Amino acid sequence: QLQASGGGSVQAGGSLRLSCAASGNIFSRYAMGWSRQAPGKEREIIAGISWSGGTTYYKEAVKGRFTISRDNAKNTVYLQMNNLKPEDTAVYSCATVNFGGGNPPTHLGPWGQGTQVTVSS
Repeated sequence: QLQASGGGSVQAGGSLRLSCAASGNIFSRYAMGWSRQAPGKEREIIAGISWSGGTTYYKEAVKGRFTISRDNAKNTVYLQMNNLKPEDTAVYSCATVNFGGGNPPTHLGPWGQGTQVTVSS
């Protein structure tokens, strides 16, 4: 079970740090990903990280502004979001993903409960 937290309302240019805590003892075996879904739009995977944390992926729209990381000892994956823009407004969730071979991550496990991020201009 996955639970995201850390969302909120910020002005453009601001920062937020999201956390996603996983229950159980299999977290460290899987690559993890963050997705977001804005109202009326499809969900998109925006960041992924390998099980070791050694490889990361970012969708072009967030590259250079967002940083994904993980702490396997705490069963938690993070998303540091800087220089937020109004178009980043969405519900953010995490899940296990298939990730490797130089390909973007794809959805594997169920998306956990998300956290709302709202960025005002």
